[in-house]
Amino acid sequence: MKRKRLIALLLTAAMTAGMLAGCGGSGGDSGGGDADGGKEATGKVYYLNFKPEQADQWVELAKQYTDETGVQVDVQTAASGTYESQLKSEMAKDEAPTLFQVNGPVGLATWKDYCYDLSDSAVYKDVSSDDYVLKDGDQVLGLAYVIETYGIIYNKAILNDYFAADWSTVKSIDDLNNFEALKAVAEEIQAHKDELGVQGAFTSAGMDSSSDWRFKTHLANLPIYYEYQADGITSTDAIKGTYLDNYKQIWDLYLNNATCDPSMISSKTAEDANAEFSLGEAVFYQNGTWAYNDVKGNEVADEDMGMLPIYIGVEGEEDQGLCTGSENYWCVNKNASEEDIQATLDFMQWVVESDEGRDMLANEMGFVTPFTTFADYLPSNPLVQANEEYNEAGKTPVSWNFTTMPSENWKNNVGGALLEYAQGTDDWNGVVSAFVDGWATEYAAANAE
Repeated sequence: MKRKRLIALLLTAAMTAGMLAGCGGSGGDSGGGDADGGKEATGKVYYLNFKPEQADQWVELAKQYTDETGVQVDVQTAASGTYESQLKSEMAKDEAPTLFQVNGPVGLATWKDYCYDLSDSAVYKDVSSDDYVLKDGDQVLGLAYVIETYGIIYNKAILNDYFAADWSTVKSIDDLNNFEALKAVAEEIQAHKDELGVQGAFTSAGMDSSSDWRFKTHLANLPIYYEYQADGITSTDAIKGTYLDNYKQIWDLYLNNATCDPSMISSKTAEDANAEFSLGEAVFYQNGTWAYNDVKGNEVADEDMGMLPIYIGVEGEEDQGLCTGSENYWCVNKNASEEDIQATLDFMQWVVESDEGRDMLANEMGFVTPFTTFADYLPSNPLVQANEEYNEAGKTPVSWNFTTMPSENWKNNVGGALLEYAQGTDDWNGVVSAFVDGWATEYAAANAE
């Protein structure tokens, strides 16, 4: 009897061991087993996001993916103006980002050795054109994931009140198509701001890190674009500054017809400008389609939001469209584990192909994307629609040339010079020097590395 009981116990122990082996072991691992009885790796994703205005939405989208697949997706967002320094810091860690961004060819030059070749990836096959990818020879190292547009956002309701006033010299939006017209409108609004119920024609030109990129990068793109056009080039190691007088006059217009005195802009932020426009305190706001999420749902109705090109007084600018392009290119960290690389590629594919991903990018983030999968997911963003109207009218978009700017340090020095000029602690020559001399210096330094 005892012998039979012992045999039964041994058989039970053997069966239990077999069941544990078949389930991948007794260590609490999840996932199916392989031929050797080990755990099937699933990998994880760590995305270092560039765009603070979409930080919460990326976290939400990551959670949706994790809930659906069980794959861990962590999202961290760099503070505005700090992405490059944070990326350097994060890449030095053991748990480095598996998905990160570069801002174009200059950014790719810095991070090329970290970039996985996406040539065979599903997400690359979804890109509508190689115009939206960054290549090194035959390797595809970066994919643009959003095509954006910027200009001068305006409040149609207040501008119509201006047009109707007996003292206004410009009477319709059709006539507001060059710098001289913009200057007349802004100065007349500023002179009659109490009558129109505003604090200024333009929002404050904040020069802290949350806002200064609007001027040291996006506004600076205009004189670069027109110099490239005039010289028939697409990049240079020595900018001439041909259109810096035009840069000065648009900067002066912003400073002198705003909601605050020029001496105060060092303390003004992106939030200040967002609030001033969304509450109807200013008529004009230089920003882009991405700003819609920050200003919607307040005093300015969607139907009252429009966008003008940034006019700087260049011949033929009546035919100019909005500034359109991308500085947001996804790159996958080739130094991550094979499992994490595959997990990251799977996540990217899900973002651009799933209903959840496409809805989030198009309708919640308001992105126009370069992916063929978004035909049925076009954002309702009125600023995007404004760009479509310029395109349909045959206006020429201004390309984004700030991806050819020599370095982040160059931008920061230009921004510092713009602030010094605004505060009266230096003259415009300081801006010219930072722009022209600084460009040559930064390019030489980059090539010497």
